[in-house]
Amino acid sequence: MKLLRSPISRRCVTLVTAAAASALLPVALLAPLSTQTAGAAPPAAPAEAGRYIVMTKGDPLSSYTGGVQGFTATSPKAGRKLNTRTGNARGYARHLQSAHNEVLRDAGVPVSAKVDDYTVAFNGFAAELSSAQVSLLEKDSAVVHVWRDEQRYADTITTPDFLGMTGSSGVWQERFGGPGKAGEGIIVGVLDSGIWAENPSFAALPEPRPDAADIAAQWHGDCDAGVEQPIACNNKLIGARYYTAGNTIGDHEFISPRDFNGHGSHTSSTAAGNNGVPATINGGSVGNVSGMAPAARLAMYKVLWDTGTGQASGNTSGIVSAIDDAVEDGVDIISYSISGSRTSVVSPDEIAFMFAADAGVFVSTSAGNSGDTIGVSSVAHNSPWEMTVAASSHDRGNQATVTLGNGASYTGVGVSDVGVASSSLIDSIDAKAPGASDAAASLCFSEDWEDGAPAGLDPALVDGKIVVCTRGVNDRVDKSQAVAEAGGVGMVLVNTSNAQSLNGDFHTVPTVHLNATDGATVQSYAKTTGATAEISPRDPTPVRAPEMAGFSSFGPALAGGGDLLKPDITAPGVDVIAAVAPPGHGGNNFNAVSGTSMSTPHISGIAALIRQAHPNWSPMWVKSALMTTATDLDNEGGQIQRTGADASPLDYGNGHVRPGRSFSPGLVYDNDLTDWVQYGCGIGQFQLVFAASVCNSFGSIEPSQLNYPSIAVAGLAGTETVRRTVTNTSPDQASQYKARIEGLEGFTWSFSSSKLTVPPLQSRSFGIRFTRTTAPLGEWAFGTLVWTDKRGHEVRSSIALEPEAVSAPGEVTGTGTSGSQDVDVTAGYTGTLSTSVVGLVPAHVDERPTGRDGITTVDVTVPAGATHVRFATYDADYPAGTDVDLEVLKDGEEVGSSAGATAEEAVNLTGPGLEGTYTVEIDYFAGTPDVLPVQLNSFVLGNADAGNLTVTPASQAVTAAQPASVTLAWEGLAADTRYLGAVDWSDGTEVRARTLVSILR
Repeated sequence: MKLLRSPISRRCVTLVTAAAASALLPVALLAPLSTQTAGAAPPAAPAEAGRYIVMTKGDPLSSYTGGVQGFTATSPKAGRKLNTRTGNARGYARHLQSAHNEVLRDAGVPVSAKVDDYTVAFNGFAAELSSAQVSLLEKDSAVVHVWRDEQRYADTITTPDFLGMTGSSGVWQERFGGPGKAGEGIIVGVLDSGIWAENPSFAALPEPRPDAADIAAQWHGDCDAGVEQPIACNNKLIGARYYTAGNTIGDHEFISPRDFNGHGSHTSSTAAGNNGVPATINGGSVGNVSGMAPAARLAMYKVLWDTGTGQASGNTSGIVSAIDDAVEDGVDIISYSISGSRTSVVSPDEIAFMFAADAGVFVSTSAGNSGDTIGVSSVAHNSPWEMTVAASSHDRGNQATVTLGNGASYTGVGVSDVGVASSSLIDSIDAKAPGASDAAASLCFSEDWEDGAPAGLDPALVDGKIVVCTRGVNDRVDKSQAVAEAGGVGMVLVNTSNAQSLNGDFHTVPTVHLNATDGATVQSYAKTTGATAEISPRDPTPVRAPEMAGFSSFGPALAGGGDLLKPDITAPGVDVIAAVAPPGHGGNNFNAVSGTSMSTPHISGIAALIRQAHPNWSPMWVKSALMTTATDLDNEGGQIQRTGADASPLDYGNGHVRPGRSFSPGLVYDNDLTDWVQYGCGIGQFQLVFAASVCNSFGSIEPSQLNYPSIAVAGLAGTETVRRTVTNTSPDQASQYKARIEGLEGFTWSFSSSKLTVPPLQSRSFGIRFTRTTAPLGEWAFGTLVWTDKRGHEVRSSIALEPEAVSAPGEVTGTGTSGSQDVDVTAGYTGTLSTSVVGLVPAHVDERPTGRDGITTVDVTVPAGATHVRFATYDADYPAGTDVDLEVLKDGEEVGSSAGATAEEAVNLTGPGLEGTYTVEIDYFAGTPDVLPVQLNSFVLGNADAGNLTVTPASQAVTAAQPASVTLAWEGLAADTRYLGAVDWSDGTEVRARTLVSILR
């Protein structure tokens, strides 16, 4: 097994399989796939001394269904939660721990190197290991996978009103008899930066508690007060843990569950903070705040530590340990506002969440805050067993206007109830302090923003003026602090891109936050002689909402190739007022914060209420109920917007959450661990580590065929049929549903059945055949599937389809100096399909003796004009049992790798911009390097036809969605030589697809 590194995040991730059945998971592991395309799968990294997570064979408690002598099944039955307190469960956990120790001893590693055991939602351990020890463990047949510990980072008055929770007809009163009962009997576990326990949002709930007996039976956790400024738990905050091992912890942090950063307090109070808590910011009242499930109990798992820069981070070993603990402790909900992979569903935290969901725990995760920094496909947490939450605005009025001396006015966001009378206006770059950099002035650095950095603004130039500051680098509120420190009376904060959000932060001086276009105009005017401006007070009139936040990450999801729609849903995540920690927020107990970190706990708290109302519903039922009752409309009845244009399901998934409807969704789309295994096999990630029998036994599904509450198909060539199954949530009423599709311009569709009669708690299946007509190729088309009945249910599923011109195999393989092979392709249009040939080009073979440390380095120069490069090694060139790995670097940076369990490895790079010198490291991982040298095969494709590969017919008439066939033929090749070429498929205007042609000797 190999250590794998994400090509995008440059962070370690692990590819592991689900424990779909106890009889299958302990079988021998399947070697990782030997051929990987750079950027498509996480590449390998050399082992270094440090902390590692080791996954061992066998099921954790959450999925163990029997098979080990002396221990009966521990996996919970449907609708039940995992019980880890039985003698059988404790014994099985000890059995797993003993197996962990045996693995260490077999590798010659002292058991004392182990720093944690995982037995509940994950089977394995964390240990401090040397490079040699990692190598030994990777080769142990009892070890599933080893990967290096990695860092994760934190990704929040009127939202209860906006979401319909309050009032006589709101969710709290209608469903539970008032906010004092909303969330009773439910425990929300929050993995975050800690908690400020003294905040009134976490004060003790009134006694006696009607759910006391239920909580006592369910809760098995601890309240570890800590050693530095310890906290105290109560009947609201019933549990607290913290995870220091392996983390870099600054002197300013608390070695306890106490929050310094404020992120964890904010997410906790948003999910389940007490109701009606008076909040003040900077000494001024901002109203009463409440969590979504105010009567729920809280458990904090401090896995993030303040970095001293306003961020908080923690390692995956601690996070996996916290997930393990949370499931064992008895939480119903896990709220995880922490970063994650954009390319893999099998990183260690994702896998632990899979087992947690299988054990009955609802998991909500943040979609990420890269929407305005990464051009496309920025959404994280693409696993189908989690709810991935985007961020949008709410309707609190916070508009403010800056009026310039020339009479022009620009409206943005501001929360100050006092304005600034006409004053001189200056651009911050023109107010640079002596010794400060241009950046420090432009960005308005405060004096203490960074140790040793001078303030950016000169008081002599700023005093009594309104200052125009540029967004970026330092916190937005630090900029207004810098203006105040220099004697300024107001600030105009300008974005650098219109994709960025506008935020109603609580600034030190009255502030208006403008978009990039308006901001640039104001900056330009500020440079004119005698420039003046005035700032209005906040306009409290409710605004149009929701609108997608500019920072909110969006799809298509990379992990499923766009065939699983992520994010799943959106919720308020802009300027959310909630509890914070005073040390990290200028002494404030409350503050307004923005991010998908803030939208996620809204969903966590609402899910807690659904679990309270429906204790036997699985996490996937809860998830489906939330998704299919969401809406894509705002409070004015128009399409949800993003930066002034209509947003799409790639932004918001199934839409904005509507809590009141989610308690009675009518139908749900269910899926479980078996489905997740088939999905993981279908996207080619589970096979990278586990035995072939896992995917062979369970099979695989196309990711678009997962029984998911939304529908997505990327690369649709003409037509595609998608199948789904719905389940009636009513225990006593059958209902007849009728289907319709809204939107989806440029497509036609047909149902296998557009009417379904679904008995109580029974399921019915249907299919939809989508056919492209006029939808633009290569562009996403959107619509909504709606099932309605006469009981008032409206079950909505977003549809996202991406039609493509040609669906062709990515690669075909042949052998011999001459031969032929038939290839089937499907066009997404009616017209002419044309082909052109590149190559075939022979491999350039570098044969080198193995290095003393088993690593051989080969430099390969790629000329300009290259369109595809492949570096490869082959099993045929080495003795049986040889394991060779490849790592490819350019300019010192890794650009691809292949780390299978044999000598069959390949790294593929696609153009343009491939020219340059590459360093290929061949690691003789296992075998007998003194017997044979390494042989590196390098192929460089340009655009030229070498005359040795033909396509018949070279062009032909095609009909949309109808398969077409061609014959590839090669001749005149040299014996004992490998070749690579390509066939490019064109619709007559441009190349639409490419098929690589590999001829082996």
